[in-house]
Amino acid sequence: MRAAVLVAPGRIEIVDDRPEPHCGPDDVVVEIEGVGLCGSDISVFRGGRIPPALPWVPGHEGFGRVVATGERVRDRAVGGRVVIEPNYACLRCADCLTGLTSACPHRTIVGLDAPGVLAERVALPARFAHPAPALAPAPAGGLTGADLAAAEPYAVARAAVRRSGVTPDDRCLVVGAGAQGLLVCRILSRLGIRPVVTEPHPLRLARAEGLGAMRDDGRTGFTLVFETSGHAPALRPAVDRCAPGATVVLIGLSAERLPLTVDDVVRRQLVLRGSMIYDHPGDFTTALTELPEARPGLVIDSRFPLEQAQEAFSGAAERAGKTWISLTPTVDASR
Repeated sequence: MRAAVLVAPGRIEIVDDRPEPHCGPDDVVVEIEGVGLCGSDISVFRGGRIPPALPWVPGHEGFGRVVATGERVRDRAVGGRVVIEPNYACLRCADCLTGLTSACPHRTIVGLDAPGVLAERVALPARFAHPAPALAPAPAGGLTGADLAAAEPYAVARAAVRRSGVTPDDRCLVVGAGAQGLLVCRILSRLGIRPVVTEPHPLRLARAEGLGAMRDDGRTGFTLVFETSGHAPALRPAVDRCAPGATVVLIGLSAERLPLTVDDVVRRQLVLRGSMIYDHPGDFTTALTELPEARPGLVIDSRFPLEQAQEAFSGAAERAGKTWISLTPTVDASR
């Protein structure tokens, strides 16, 4: 079986001798059609996050068709197209039982602590393989493979917006126009809000404007801030522009300490809210129902075949939008 494998930091090779996946009684085997790349994938590629072993199959934002089902699986059918939810919560711990599966301490994270999906076929628990909306030919303006490749990060962004409690009257600032920033801009725009976005990369800024955002004009009085960059020094200037009582949603990950004091938070009555991925199954299934209208593939910049995975990974961080890898060229040749 073919797969892209990381053999050393910064070096990916295409191999054809990976073992076929085993389908357990509660699993499905999915023939992968496409995989999106995100910041955590790039960190693994560059050596910033060390995988459990080398060689390592990266990638977690996958979709494809079911080609086998386990003996106890009743609600997934061979031939059905699915989007993979790549965070397998245990669904038994205290956090899971309260609905906060994003905080599950036993969560399996595909591509980071379990092999990824950048292979021809993968096995996974059936409950984390969600039926996908139907694709439509690109000339018809319908859902494309690029939209499915961006479905998982769209679910992350949508969960953050949900947790923020945003209303149509909020004045929103989005810090960073990477994939998460672009998707947050897209979601807010669809809610009738024109967010202001701060981003030093001119092409990313232009893409955010194309998704309904407004470039930064120095205004203040924001009632909602979405920090998507994971760059802690960018937070302080954003907080300084908040209205009293504003909510600040932290999406980007960083090991740096926050550049805030207790006085900053208490005297201005700020609400700090962290948003980690999404909660199973509601956030993911709801996001998928929105795909035909939301069209998250609009944040996609480039598409590569599996054979060019090295090039796809090498330049992903510099591109204005997201990158995806297509394992089945016929699924979408439009982007």
